[in-house]
Amino acid sequence: MVQITIVDESTLGEQYAWGLDVLNETMSLRELIRRRIYQEVTEYNTSLIGYFRGLIWPSEAERTVNRFCIKSRQRLDWLQQYERAIAAFAQRRYIVLVDNQQVTDLDIPVTLHAGSRITFFKLIPLVGG
Repeated sequence: MVQITIVDESTLGEQYAWGLDVLNETMSLRELIRRRIYQEVTEYNTSLIGYFRGLIWPSEAERTVNRFCIKSRQRLDWLQQYERAIAAFAQRRYIVLVDNQQVTDLDIPVTLHAGSRITFFKLIPLVGG
């Protein structure tokens, strides 16, 4: 098992990093996203503190600084969040860098090692453009 670093960044200059343990050192980007979403939703559902730091904005949330506030403090469905994350990748709402190399195909294998840095760079659409 190795620990990798997940980093969320955006064009607004926001940044948040956390560790994720993975068993396999080689996996597809799709599997990496699945594990990431499962972990963040599971951690949120365990605490239900009202704030969710995640890749995809839950449908019943309002944005706060670097995270989302879920008004009803309801449990999230990790599979629904995963499906939304895959759709967002296909729509180019974020890009993924694995050790500073962009990965553009969900099914291409990526090699991870202890200390790998996976950056999810969220693209914010321009107003009027």
